[in-house]
Amino acid sequence: MTITTRPGASGRKKALVEGEFLFTNDDFLSIARMLYDDAGIALSESKASLVYSRLAKRLRALGLESFRDYCSYVAGSEGAGERMNMLAALTTNVTRFFREPHHFDHLRTKVLPSLVQKARAGGRVRFWSAGCSTGQEPFSIALTVLQLMPEAADYDVRILATDIDPNVVATGRAGVYSDEAVQPVPASLRDRWMVRVKDHGRDAWGVCEEMRRLVAFRELNLMAQWPMKGKFDAIFCRNVVIYFDEPTQARIWARFAPLLQPGGRLYVGHSERVTDMTKFENDGLTTYRLKDGF
Repeated sequence: MTITTRPGASGRKKALVEGEFLFTNDDFLSIARMLYDDAGIALSESKASLVYSRLAKRLRALGLESFRDYCSYVAGSEGAGERMNMLAALTTNVTRFFREPHHFDHLRTKVLPSLVQKARAGGRVRFWSAGCSTGQEPFSIALTVLQLMPEAADYDVRILATDIDPNVVATGRAGVYSDEAVQPVPASLRDRWMVRVKDHGRDAWGVCEEMRRLVAFRELNLMAQWPMKGKFDAIFCRNVVIYFDEPTQARIWARFAPLLQPGGRLYVGHSERVTDMTKFENDGLTTYRLKDGF
C-alpha cells in the first residue's frame, strides 16, 4: 500500500480534499496506516473523500481544528477509544437476512442433516459468523438450523458471532430489527421464531428466546489473536476480506483451516475467492470444504 504525498507549488502540503478542515496526503497516509495495522483494511487514495466526510463529524464532535490534530490524538494512548470510533466510521456494515441465499440452501441441504444427527446423539456442533455486522447473518444461520431442528437450543449447538465494531455487536446482541430488515425472512420462519416488539416507539421484530440461546455475540479483531480452542463445523466469512490486500486475505484463509472440523465448510462472499487450494476444495458457489488430512 503506497500513497505519495503531493506538495503544493510552494512546497507546503496542499489539501487532499477541500473542506472545513485541512486534510493532507500525510493525514490520509497516517489514517490509512492505522486502519491497516488495526484491522487489515487497505485504503486507496480514491477513498480520500469518503475518509474526510466520515471523519469530519468526529473532528467536530471532539472540537478539533485539523486532521493533523485528529491523527495525533488517535495515535496516542488517550485516543484509544476514539481510534475505535474511527474504525467504526470507516468500515461499511452492509448485511441482510439470508444474503446470498444459496449458502443457506447449501447449509440446509448438504451440511445440516448429518450435523443434526450428530447433535441429537449428544455431539457438539459449532458455527462461526466472522464479521457478523448487526447480526442478520448469524440469525439467518440460526433460522436455518431451527428449520431442521426446532429443539436445537436444548442441545450442544451454538453459533459464535464476532465483529471488530462494538456498535454492531451491540445491535446484534439486542436482536431487534425493522420491518424492512426482516422482509427477506420467509413469513413461516418469521412468525414462528420472531416476535413483535417496540423499538423507540415503532413496531419491530425481535428474535425469540431459542434464537438468542443459539447465538453468542463477541467483539473480535480478525487481525488479532483468536481465543477459540474448539473447532467449527462451518465458518461464514463473507464480504469481509474484500477490504484486505491479497497477503492478508491469504493469512485469514490459512488461519481458518485448523479451526474447522474435518470436512468443515467455509462460506465466502460472492466476490471473494480462496486462492490457496492446498487446504480447501470447491464445494459449491463460493463454498469451500476442508480437504481430508487438514
